[in-house]
Amino acid sequence: MGARTWFAVGALVVFLLTIAAGPAVALPSAGRLPIGSPQLVFASNTRSENWAGYAVTGPAGSVSAVKASWIEPTVSGKCPKTAEYASFWVGIDGYNSKTVEQTGTDTDCHGGSPSYYAWYEFFPRNSVTISSLTIHAGDKISASVTYAGGKFTTKITDLTSGKSFSKSSTVSGAKRSSAEWIAETPEVCSGSNCSLAHLTDFGTVDFGKDHTGVASTDYATISGTTLPFGDFSKVFAITMTNTAGTKTMASPSAVSSDRTSFAVKWVSPGP
Repeated sequence: MGARTWFAVGALVVFLLTIAAGPAVALPSAGRLPIGSPQLVFASNTRSENWAGYAVTGPAGSVSAVKASWIEPTVSGKCPKTAEYASFWVGIDGYNSKTVEQTGTDTDCHGGSPSYYAWYEFFPRNSVTISSLTIHAGDKISASVTYAGGKFTTKITDLTSGKSFSKSSTVSGAKRSSAEWIAETPEVCSGSNCSLAHLTDFGTVDFGKDHTGVASTDYATISGTTLPFGDFSKVFAITMTNTAGTKTMASPSAVSSDRTSFAVKWVSPGP
């Protein structure tokens, strides 16, 4: 979800993805300015400095829809006085391309107090906080991103309150070649100086039908075929680590038997 100097809720985030036996590359993450061209070599598992969760991929122009549901996690323990951030989202693009079309929620700490909110983003434009939705810890969230008629539409619903928000936009250069279900730590920027934030201790965030009871969730549509994400042939588990891969910040569980569900577990606040 954008860098946290937050010009409303947006800015720069650097997504460095290290593939097994592959190079470290700079990628846009959850809507932030790209730092370089992606040069991915696909493997069954990847590690990232700020993403944890799952991605599926297809040919350029093949991804037309992605759906997700999750339980908004609470801050585990007491918020520190220093700021911490954690974003949970579903989106199209970003894993192997320079745009991201996404919507999600945050569990943050600001001045010793927890903060929960929803947002959307059509990168390279900044993230936007959704002021009409009030998010609480424990709320059941449903979200989707779809593509039709040259436009992307994000939709997010707080199923606990029954309130929804949707937004449509064109995105120049979108490849539509991946879909993601992600827990993320963003960067914090002060002027031109940016660094990865400390990751809020969210305990565990639970995605999918097994946890939310929402049918047809954590699905994607690729080349006209709609399946649970775990049933696609190119599924990539992403673990959040430091650059060297020696310290884990957050890691995804295995995919459940219904192929729609998993959890991301917080491990540490950062390098």
